[in-house]
Amino acid sequence: MKNFVVKTIANAGALAVAIWLLQDITLTGDNTGRKTLTLILVALLFGLVNFVVKPVVKLLTLPLFILTLGLITLVVNALMLMLTSWLADVVGLNFHVEGFWTAVLGGLIISVVSWALNVVLPDED
Repeated sequence: MKNFVVKTIANAGALAVAIWLLQDITLTGDNTGRKTLTLILVALLFGLVNFVVKPVVKLLTLPLFILTLGLITLVVNALMLMLTSWLADVVGLNFHVEGFWTAVLGGLIISVVSWALNVVLPDED
């Protein structure tokens, strides 16, 4: 359970950095509390997408991973971010990613920041 909370906080922090750096990734709300709640819910949704959908996509695109020496990961991460944006819209969260290339850059930012936060934040081990 502790690991789940740490990963969610890392996802929320990484998403916040991407939203701050890229003007085409938006998170809106009436006040700071509402934005924070939306960010946490989007982080949970993003974690769920990465847990359920990403392994299936990676398995189906395994030949492309080998062919591109792993660079297809950028595209897969972008697609996961775009799927999160779509799902957030479906459930009524004010989070939107505008365009594929923004999603690629956002996915890269989220990956780097999430990795750094997972190194710094405590883990179960």
